[in-house]
Amino acid sequence: MSNAETLLAAARTRAPGQPYAGAVTPQEAWELLQSEARVRLVDVRTDAERAWVGKVAIPAQQHCAVQWSVWPEGVPNPDFVGQLQAVAQKDEVLLFLCRSGVRSRHAARVATENGYAHAFDILEGFEGDKDANGHRKTVGGWCKAGLPWVGA
Repeated sequence: MSNAETLLAAARTRAPGQPYAGAVTPQEAWELLQSEARVRLVDVRTDAERAWVGKVAIPAQQHCAVQWSVWPEGVPNPDFVGQLQAVAQKDEVLLFLCRSGVRSRHAARVATENGYAHAFDILEGFEGDKDANGHRKTVGGWCKAGLPWVGA
């Protein structure tokens, strides 16, 4: 079994009872992206979050952005599924990323409900949870894991 197959098999054991394929840690997501060109990261944060906070530094062909909610209103994106269909194929392995791992779970669920059989949540998100002082990027997440990113 390849490293990617091993990682995806482990991911499928996480998030029991959830309708999506499973969940990966940020480090596992990075390893999958490095080892398999067919794996894509779907950033579901708002355009403003990506512009003002930062974004993952991965090859463009493995990255797509589809807002789960729209800024500044904060309301659900009424065309989430249509926009996802425009950038991702249903047979691709998709890793959904948000700020802390909440919106990405919802996005993975909706993707699965719409025929994406390999939709995975990235646990902890891009910035992770807030620390005792209310700051992010110090407790879990892509940034805390020391994975490549650019931005603020």
